[in-house]
Amino acid sequence: MFETLSDRLTSVFSSLRSKGRLSDADIDATTREIRIALLEADVALPVVKAFVAQVKERARGAEVSQALNPAQQVVKIVNDELIGILGGETRRLRFAKTPPTIIMLAGLQGAGKTTLAGKLARWLREQGHAPMLVAADLQRPNAVQQLEVVGERAEVAVYAPEPGNGVGDPIGVARGSIDEARRLQHDIVIIDTAGRLGIDQEMMRQAADIRDAVSPDEVLFVVDAMIGQDAVTTAQAFMEGVGFDGVVLTKLDGDARGGAALSVRHITGRPIMFASTGEKLEDFDAFHPDRMASRILDMGDILTLIEQAQKTFDEEQAAKMAGKLTSGENFTLEDFLEQMQMVQKMGPIKNLLGMMPGMGQMRDQINSIDDRDLDRIAAIIRSMTPGERQDPKIINGSRRARIAAGSGVTVSAVNNLVTRFFEAQKMMKRMAGGMGIPGMPGGSGGRGKGGKSKKGKKGRRVSGDPRKAALGKPAADTPAEPKQGGGALGNLGGKLPPGVELPPGFDPSKLRLPGQK
Repeated sequence: MFETLSDRLTSVFSSLRSKGRLSDADIDATTREIRIALLEADVALPVVKAFVAQVKERARGAEVSQALNPAQQVVKIVNDELIGILGGETRRLRFAKTPPTIIMLAGLQGAGKTTLAGKLARWLREQGHAPMLVAADLQRPNAVQQLEVVGERAEVAVYAPEPGNGVGDPIGVARGSIDEARRLQHDIVIIDTAGRLGIDQEMMRQAADIRDAVSPDEVLFVVDAMIGQDAVTTAQAFMEGVGFDGVVLTKLDGDARGGAALSVRHITGRPIMFASTGEKLEDFDAFHPDRMASRILDMGDILTLIEQAQKTFDEEQAAKMAGKLTSGENFTLEDFLEQMQMVQKMGPIKNLLGMMPGMGQMRDQINSIDDRDLDRIAAIIRSMTPGERQDPKIINGSRRARIAAGSGVTVSAVNNLVTRFFEAQKMMKRMAGGMGIPGMPGGSGGRGKGGKSKKGKKGRRVSGDPRKAALGKPAADTPAEPKQGGGALGNLGGKLPPGVELPPGFDPSKLRLPGQK
């Protein structure tokens, strides 16, 4: 959604990194490029003016002029201002003191209200609530049936007493849903209202009547993030005609420029509360302004990545797998398949990589990743016998041909998978051994067996001065001194201090101090 804006801002900041001090001309040029980038992203003009003015004022202040790295300070200023435009902090749902909590959805037809109702219900169910969907859109063809299907997929109850398709009273349905929720002990009611292809008085009046009939705790305005400037116009009309408490952005996974997300909050003064980032019911979460600003500036979104991993991976299973990874030996193709399936549950690989900092510079390579490659790998592993998965070394030529035929791939694809698995296993063994890094488990700090340092043999250094060289050479009739480190007295060069004598027959090489083997 924000790829174009992110690329433009990244290029603007890269030109500042070489500057040790920013002049007024540098600040003007930077803010001019930021203004162009925002306008190209379809951000509303009043928002652009306010944003650029604030950035310019702060960039000319002491926090940049006295900074050791002015370019990084400007990035921080832009990040702070983006967070401010997007709402400052995450806005949570307000729950009623006495259940049920009533949430009313409003917006234009085609914005994705019905699907979003199911996503919100599923999200609330995972939070431990018992939501109920209400089919109050009785005008759009098959809207009631669609909500029932979505509710079944989200595993939540649906209240639909009227068939819809122009039949029934939406206000009566909304009013009756409250009594039904109390009777069935649902603590949250989500009302899906009718929309129109455009703003008209009839739609506004119906939405306002439903609002007055049920007195919702939250009225959420659902807006399609791909409609650009029209999102601001529609939001203003709904704000005046119905009023709403928060905004929900849909279709953030589209290829539009995303200016609506940066405009609606500033124009209406209402926070963005939720965002829908895909077609699946699980592609939905609370909107975090700081994380979205970080993504726009290509600084990643590690917190969301961690949260997704925590929801997907079981702690006990993860600890068990970590033990196998550190041992290296016990990690099999069966374990590899299990881990790959867990990663796939977190979402598309492209989305996961996109949350890593600096990945905007590798966008072309990331976009070329095809999740179907993982499906092919899974098919290859599933075509193996349990014994082959446990010990891939037994996979010979005939077995590889059989596996390739069973998985619908070439023999070379099977060879590549097996070869890469062996390489990964070797790497894990080296990691388990600490790779010679001091402090790592099993590490020896560059030492060989027994912890002894392996050093190449070096010849004796001879001084260029013949007099010094002569001093270093022992006389022909003088016995060579014992090598240092050869015995207990090695650190003394084989000599004792003056006046100290050893007992007759004492062999210092056989002396073992405490701690020596």
